[in-house]
Amino acid sequence: MFPVLPADAHLQLLLNQEWRAPLLDTLLPLFSRRAPLFILLAGLLVWRSALRGKGQAIYFIILVLTMGVTDLTCNTVKHAVPRLRPMHSVAGTYHEDDGHWQRLPADYVPDRERDTSFPSAHAANSMALVVLAMMLWPRLKRGLWALPVIVGWSRVYLGKHYPLDVAAGWILGALIGWGAWLLWKRLAPRLKLAVHPDDLYRPFLLPPPGCR
Repeated sequence: MFPVLPADAHLQLLLNQEWRAPLLDTLLPLFSRRAPLFILLAGLLVWRSALRGKGQAIYFIILVLTMGVTDLTCNTVKHAVPRLRPMHSVAGTYHEDDGHWQRLPADYVPDRERDTSFPSAHAANSMALVVLAMMLWPRLKRGLWALPVIVGWSRVYLGKHYPLDVAAGWILGALIGWGAWLLWKRLAPRLKLAVHPDDLYRPFLLPPPGCR
């Protein structure tokens, strides 16, 4: 069984059991769902396509493919590392089930030997997305870091992961996101595509230069 370090267990107790608030109970679960993320990406695709042309779609496809590779990698590691989730191993852990918050009893005894806790795929996917997006759209660097931080926090808050699971997911996601960027920089010129989306400028919502 993958060991739980004292600092890891202590931080899990703080984030999951002590530092709680009704507002967080409502907001943080949203960051653990994939649907809002893909809705956001779809909205950004429509917006960027309106400003820069339909060629923007290829960059969003790259983002989705990178997250797919990240998710597959995380699942491979998870099946090789038998670590129980806090919601299946730590007494008193809060967790959400079908939109309702529940808490493990104080005398809870783990009833399984294997689980899929390490690393956090949500943390890895969000970090891979952010790293690659910051490379593609350098102007977005300031605000994007908040996404993987909040996603990682939500996974501990929901009792799905230990902080170490989240940290490992961040590292793995950053490496895959950076690797995807290096690969794209090599492939784009060969495919005769712009490396950065903002190098494209074919707006179809704005009038041509000189027109009023």
